[in-house]
Amino acid sequence: MGSAMARRIRAAGFPLKVYNRNATKASQFASEGFTVAKSPAEAVVGSDIILCMVSDDKASEAMWLGEAGALKAAKKGAILIDLSTLTVGWVTELAKHATQHGCEFLDCPVAGSKPQANAGELVLFVGGSDTALNRALPVLKVISKAVNHLGPTGSGARMKLINNFLSGVQAASFAEALAIIERSGLDRAKAVDLIMNGTPGSPMVKTMATRMLSPDYDNTNFALRLMAKDLGYAVEEGKSHGIGMISAGAALEIFKKGIEIGLGDKDLSSVAETFRKTK
Repeated sequence: MGSAMARRIRAAGFPLKVYNRNATKASQFASEGFTVAKSPAEAVVGSDIILCMVSDDKASEAMWLGEAGALKAAKKGAILIDLSTLTVGWVTELAKHATQHGCEFLDCPVAGSKPQANAGELVLFVGGSDTALNRALPVLKVISKAVNHLGPTGSGARMKLINNFLSGVQAASFAEALAIIERSGLDRAKAVDLIMNGTPGSPMVKTMATRMLSPDYDNTNFALRLMAKDLGYAVEEGKSHGIGMISAGAALEIFKKGIEIGLGDKDLSSVAETFRKTK
């Protein structure tokens, strides 16, 4: 997804330097004519707007604060934007580091997957100041169809965890429903059609139904292990507000089972196999 965003930003005419921890992906950027940096710090020198898209808190911390991290090389007044799905706690801490360095920070996780990233139709959940967002809008509009400012720092991260926890619960629930359909002898096609076109037929359920029936798990739009990570973050966020997160916790256990049976890097729809392989 980060690669797709970078291509859209460059195509829109913005000067851009990129960095990727994966040497293969970095070389691909170079072959496309991108200016490829050797470190996060090298990538951000002189930049007014700095964007990061990685998998989790640990990776985000490494990119911003690690050896040759981006923050130490960021110029005063730069806007730091993390598009990753992160915990509210880490986002809040990172914003403090940015302020201490004389920069502004936006937590700006995205809703959507590879197709939306390629088309510039992501939905952005933003936390941070109006001033920083207004300065960043020309770039953010290139990668999205909607920019939603939800409040101060942490608001975007919190909304994204709520969004993904609901999505994960729906995916796990449909996988379980599909298992009942398949084992009970119901006409699968008819039963799934009734669900998809009935009250339960949310966009998430419809997407999962299509992929689980294929099944096409190697075309990974969103990895199962990342959904497990997001559910874990959501459980902790809910607990910090006195919410037990019972449904999120149950879904998390199902996704953990998927990781245990080797599905972690497959598309999250492969969660259906946790029921198909466990009788």
